[in-house]
Amino acid sequence: MKLLMLSNYFTPDLSAGSFRMQSLVDALEPWGGNGLEVDLITTRPNRYASLRTDALPFEDRDWLRVHRIELPPHKNGMADQARAYIRYAVGVRKLTVAGNWDAVFATSSRLMTAGLGAMIARRLQIPLYLDIRDLFTDNMKELLAGSPLKLLLPAFRMIERQSFRRAARINVVSQGFADHVRAVAPSAELRIMTNGIDDLFLDPNFRKPDGNDKLPLVVYAGNMGEGQGLHRIIPPVASALLDKVSFRLIGDGGRRKSLEAAVADLSLNNVELLPPVPRASLLEHYREADILFMHLNDLEAFRKVLPSKVFEYAATNKPILAGVSGYAAEFLSDHLPDAEVFEPLDAHRMTQAIERLIEAPPEPDRSDFRKAFARSNIMERLSRDILDMIDQPPGFCELAR
Repeated sequence: MKLLMLSNYFTPDLSAGSFRMQSLVDALEPWGGNGLEVDLITTRPNRYASLRTDALPFEDRDWLRVHRIELPPHKNGMADQARAYIRYAVGVRKLTVAGNWDAVFATSSRLMTAGLGAMIARRLQIPLYLDIRDLFTDNMKELLAGSPLKLLLPAFRMIERQSFRRAARINVVSQGFADHVRAVAPSAELRIMTNGIDDLFLDPNFRKPDGNDKLPLVVYAGNMGEGQGLHRIIPPVASALLDKVSFRLIGDGGRRKSLEAAVADLSLNNVELLPPVPRASLLEHYREADILFMHLNDLEAFRKVLPSKVFEYAATNKPILAGVSGYAAEFLSDHLPDAEVFEPLDAHRMTQAIERLIEAPPEPDRSDFRKAFARSNIMERLSRDILDMIDQPPGFCELAR
């Protein structure tokens, strides 16, 4: 049984897609000694220009062969990312032109990886499994609304339609994506297997060290792009809580410079901006935190998203502050009712929520959540579903699509 896997990110790179893919590979490993052969085509670490991590261009692990394509340097701009995807697509094409596999799996947040998977599956007449981590066309519809690039939207929708309809099975990481996928590809078998808590965060003790007389600390760790909107929410909140609360923001992204400029303009000495750090280093930052913060910009598309950071934060048992709406807010209400949730970009509500969490921090029991959303369990189910698709008899999907 030979499986081709496409993922733009893989460890040791830092991204939700990288962590998800590593866990899936771990779940597939037991089949490696029973006839499963996997070719994984990914990239050399490139998530953040400010964090240099290297990895071998090729690794042969017997059952698993990892091919890493070198991408050009970038600063997370749209043009940079477009060039990077073109390089990845060219590399994938070269590596697959003479290959022979029984199925293709592609995990995709920005659509093009899904399009590559569909192209290869169609050419080889083999089944395709898509793992959809974001709705690219929904996001672009809003992000490109005032840009001439909005003329590309019909092309993106065509790629999405052809890719989704070519798939035998589609998994989405958020229930909020389900209706969109069903509308585009009604005949594909739909699954909902979310992100989850990695083993790294299941065992450590996150209790804050005693004797700390510093200001209460709010920690954010993740991307700093337009999608997170930190440059719009942190400055007014930090200004309102000057000398009362400190903020530590860890990461990088297309809007980091805007955030830095706003912090400097307001002389906010209670905001600390740190570059991305290796994932294991986050443990100490989380340990020092009084509150863990996440935020999504006020875009309609983000009402369908379930941030992967929810699971990581929840594992710590620390108070969670979330500026989210739609399905993410519903998920937190159902599964983590102790979290403080406010509408995105509402600085007044965020300020009030921080004050409440500091005055009366919750002491939640999240043991059931940790068991239900352990990433290893979720990825084991996903791995079995992929292999089950390969075992399906001929005629499982319309190969002519």
